[in-house]
Amino acid sequence: MSSSGSIGVFDSGIGGLAITQEIRKLLPNEDIIYVADSLHAPYGEKNDAFILQRCMAITEYLISQNVKAIVVACNTATTSCIEALRERYSIPFIGTEPGIKPAVLNTKTGIIGVLATPRTLKTTSFSALADRVALNIQVELMPCPDLVQQVESLKLDYDAAAEVVRQYVQPLTEKGVDTLVLGCTHYAHLLPVISRVAGPQVRIINTEVAVAKEVMRRLNHAKLNKADLKTADLNTASTELAATRFITSGNQTHFQKQVDVLWGAGFTVAGF
Repeated sequence: MSSSGSIGVFDSGIGGLAITQEIRKLLPNEDIIYVADSLHAPYGEKNDAFILQRCMAITEYLISQNVKAIVVACNTATTSCIEALRERYSIPFIGTEPGIKPAVLNTKTGIIGVLATPRTLKTTSFSALADRVALNIQVELMPCPDLVQQVESLKLDYDAAAEVVRQYVQPLTEKGVDTLVLGCTHYAHLLPVISRVAGPQVRIINTEVAVAKEVMRRLNHAKLNKADLKTADLNTASTELAATRFITSGNQTHFQKQVDVLWGAGFTVAGF
């Protein structure tokens, strides 16, 4: 495995772009390939066998593109099948899991809430995570079947999203939740709306920065980091030579619009 390879990132749709933005900030010299499995989004409504099948297909594609590490930028895919992926492939996988531990450390009321897809909340790995770190903290779970599609449709401003967000957040705040975990990468794109609906007394926990730091740590540990830079230098390094590619299994015209809105214009998307 050569340090000349790209970092592969994938999600069921555009949720993982929030993580990819943090990776780009932290590792500006690294080439990135982002795959959105938009044709099959959302994963939160699929069974584990189907999710694994899709994750393997995307992994095979990314390996064919000479990636040196793969970020599973989807909580559902991570909790459902990342261990199976690690057993099948020798490439490093970095997963994404809900930030229950920092929520537990930050709560004052002893009650935290988790917003996630129905599939994530049903996985044994999520239950194990909650049991392991929650201790004597009350964890209120809220399945949110509509929020992924809200994001995929780019209905992200307050007027477009407040009503659907409120139906999930308000029941949690009424139970005394003071810390709210975003357990799906898509939800980061609704952070301003979720924060406003929840109110200033509720702290929101998401994990994009933590995942990006773990990517850097894993690349450094495996000596796969393209640039031999100190952490303090990474944010100011030149990005001129770093390429970012956007790939989708779905409608390329719609994906192009999503990338233009969430990442910026000037990037051409492709299909796989």
